[in-house]
Amino acid sequence: MDQPVSAPVARRTVLTGAAVGAVALTAAACGDARQAATKPKTTETPGTALTTTDKVPVGGGVVTGDIVVTQPVAGQYKAFARTCPHAGCAVAAEGAGLACPCHGSRFDLSGEVTQGPAASNLTSVPIRVDGTDIVRA
Repeated sequence: MDQPVSAPVARRTVLTGAAVGAVALTAAACGDARQAATKPKTTETPGTALTTTDKVPVGGGVVTGDIVVTQPVAGQYKAFARTCPHAGCAVAAEGAGLACPCHGSRFDLSGEVTQGPAASNLTSVPIRVDGTDIVRA
């Protein structure tokens, strides 16, 4: 019985197929992460004390759970979900701003993107100051 004869596959065809597959997988993974990043969730419920005013430096910020609390100017406190809108990594307070360690996005203390690849600002979290406590509103 005759065996079917298959044509040899060119090396270029194999390499091109592998490259296309790798790009497709990367795009799919980033797409899923971006979808997750569009709706950041925080575990802190309204009424939860996040930190105290004396722990948040003027011109800086502190991380408390899933939230970063900043004090851009004396007496003005802001809070944001730590989820970077680019790919869902957790941002951290760094110097006079916020930084994402995964892809290098940077944000000012008002949560506005100052360096991509993130294309949108951090998600604001409502807070209030109650005496010296900063509380999730």
